[in-house]
Amino acid sequence: MGSSAKKKKDKKKDFQVLVPKQFLLTTQSLIAFLQKPKLKVGKARPKASNFTDTSFKSKAIVVNQQSLTPAAPSLSSQFSHHLSLLTSRSDSQRRDSLSYLTTAVAARPVNAPLQQPVSVILPSLLPLLLDGNNNVRTQLLKLLRSLPPRDVEDHVSQLLLYIRAGMTHLAADIRSSSIDVLGWLLELAGPELVSCAGGWMKTLKCFLAMLGWPNEVTAGAWSTSKASFGKGGSEGKIMVKNLNTLASFLRAGLVPVNESQDPPFVSKFPLWHVQHQLLPKVSNCYAHLNLFGPPRDEESEIYEDREARQRIFHVRFQCAIEAALEAAKREGGEVGRAAAAVKKTLVEGMDGFEQEEDF
Repeated sequence: MGSSAKKKKDKKKDFQVLVPKQFLLTTQSLIAFLQKPKLKVGKARPKASNFTDTSFKSKAIVVNQQSLTPAAPSLSSQFSHHLSLLTSRSDSQRRDSLSYLTTAVAARPVNAPLQQPVSVILPSLLPLLLDGNNNVRTQLLKLLRSLPPRDVEDHVSQLLLYIRAGMTHLAADIRSSSIDVLGWLLELAGPELVSCAGGWMKTLKCFLAMLGWPNEVTAGAWSTSKASFGKGGSEGKIMVKNLNTLASFLRAGLVPVNESQDPPFVSKFPLWHVQHQLLPKVSNCYAHLNLFGPPRDEESEIYEDREARQRIFHVRFQCAIEAALEAAKREGGEVGRAAAAVKKTLVEGMDGFEQEEDF
């Protein structure tokens, strides 16, 4: 090495910073350090692409009770289990349980008894008439239609309590579903419905409240309705359904069922009408006078014969309903035609009432 090279080397040593070997940063390590993402204060470290989050937050953990046994549960135990699930908080669980019960009732052999009697099934089903989920109420109606009619007839008054509560509910969907259930019950047990305690007068009041008709008529008023009847769309269809159900209800309570025709020997014996036809059809024919009984509750009273229902209807409801029907007929459309059908049923049901009173 020449003298010039030696001098340059010594001069370089004079200006070199003495740094420990472990702190020396190469160019590649410096670039990697600068490219590394820096964490901000208060921020979580970023997760890897294959990170699996196993943490969870839950207010409650629901574990269905299960049992590992070699023998499967019986149909009766499964039926009771799904009945108990009707009080579940999950809408889908209530709907699925109703679907299972409907299938179990419909799939039973002909004339075979139910897994549980209707007196046990109905207390679990009736609160669902006021359920807030439309699918649950639709499935409930399917289940009610699959029940044996003869067993349901004995529980009409129990059903009617929840139906009237649904008819006066604030939610329009629940009112519509209650009308569907009432229509089914009228087809199944119409005479039993109108003749049970409170089945005639209380149900009529619910109809008036639902339709927006007043109980009394104001003299000189053109219309007794608080709202217009001729609404299109879903509101008009709901009004038509309500009026059709009202017509069925009035038909069940006022129109005589299977009017008996005169026997062939009547022409030979004219006095048969006087001696037999005019006899009272109920055991206590003067019960409406209430001569020695306690004060009555008209709403909760049992009107078991047509004459009693005609009498209370004429006194309390006939004028108001006729005036409201006339206003509805003036609106025209489907609602007008439905109101005309109700009017026709009303005229047919009250036919002969005044003649009987005069007699």
